Amino acid sequence: MQNTESVDGIAQRINGMALRISKMQADELYFYNMPITEIHGSAEVVVNGRKMLMFASYGYSGLLGHPRINAAAKDAIDRYGTGTHGVRLLAGTLDLHRELEATIAKFKGADDAITFSSGYVTNLAVISCLVGRHDLVLCDKFDHASILDGCVLAGAELKRFRHNDMAHLEALLQKNAHRATKLVIVDSVFSMDGDIIDLPTTIALCRKYHAYLMVDEAHSIGVLGATGRGIEEHFGLHDGVDVKMGTLSKTIPSVGGYAAGSCTLVNLLRHAARGFIFSAALPPAQAAAARAAFDVILDEPERVVRLRENSIMFRDSLKRMGYDTMQSETAIVPVLCGADDLAYSLVRACQQRGVFALPVVAPAVPEGTARLRATVTAGHSKSQIEAALEVFEAAGKEVGLI
Repeated sequence: MQNTESVDGIAQRINGMALRISKMQADELYFYNMPITEIHGSAEVVVNGRKMLMFASYGYSGLLGHPRINAAAKDAIDRYGTGTHGVRLLAGTLDLHRELEATIAKFKGADDAITFSSGYVTNLAVISCLVGRHDLVLCDKFDHASILDGCVLAGAELKRFRHNDMAHLEALLQKNAHRATKLVIVDSVFSMDGDIIDLPTTIALCRKYHAYLMVDEAHSIGVLGATGRGIEEHFGLHDGVDVKMGTLSKTIPSVGGYAAGSCTLVNLLRHAARGFIFSAALPPAQAAAARAAFDVILDEPERVVRLRENSIMFRDSLKRMGYDTMQSETAIVPVLCGADDLAYSLVRACQQRGVFALPVVAPAVPEGTARLRATVTAGHSKSQIEAALEVFEAAGKEVGLI
């Protein structure tokens, strides 16, 4: 017998989203899923026939289109073709995959590493492999959605501590000190706010209360540290993180995700993580591109310096205009608007003037904290940043935000 109640619920969700999108499109406030038809360098794109300055890219190091990375991808296609023979556990592992994983392990100062088909899958697979129904996971309240979804998939008990609040984390750890298995998971750089986790204190607390620590470095590779190696280098730390997770689709201009750590950890993941066992292997071109990108980061350290300089220039200039950039201290620069409509209006005003930036609203961020989230890259020239700042100033005045 058909369950009409559940069918009606599905129909309501479908129709509700259709109505919401239709209204936004009618008001010219829908900015999602916009096709980019051309990419000129790492800072300019063509959207709807218009060349625009890109300030919504995750390619922090400006590596997209780098000749060494492109050449590595092309060579891999010539040698291996466009795919593999299946999943990694069976016929899908190429020597190229193992070379990439060795490169990641060395880059992150780990014994070994494992790669997955996406960063999202990495978090789901690793978390659900390491913990289960009788275990406890403690997460920062602003952790990425993939971390929360991984905890749900694992069936572990999830407790969230206030954002970057080490006293609250310690209180939870102390209260649950009797639990045999405790896993703390934090973002290194928080994707919506651009601030950095207090890693030294997090490590100290995990050691004190005998908890494992997993750090998601999606937004810190190529961004933090003197050579772009990430958050541990940023704080001058060499150990303390048990699971070093990251993506291959942001600073690294490819696709996929990775987890690095001890040989025994990676061995477990290779044989028990369902997201690895039952997912197709990374295509050869993408594996080769990722491997080359890690080498380029180390060979061209000036990119890290330029990114830091560009971020400071952009963020400080916005603050002087009167914008609230929250607690950002990285290349992710949120421009707080508050109301959803104000965020959409600011984005529209920026895009009309030639800057491609995008809005973030609830549920991706808490209600009442809608924002334009801008991102800066090493590929932006000073003149491009100055041009973008002129746009932000005019757009902010137009919508009454500054």
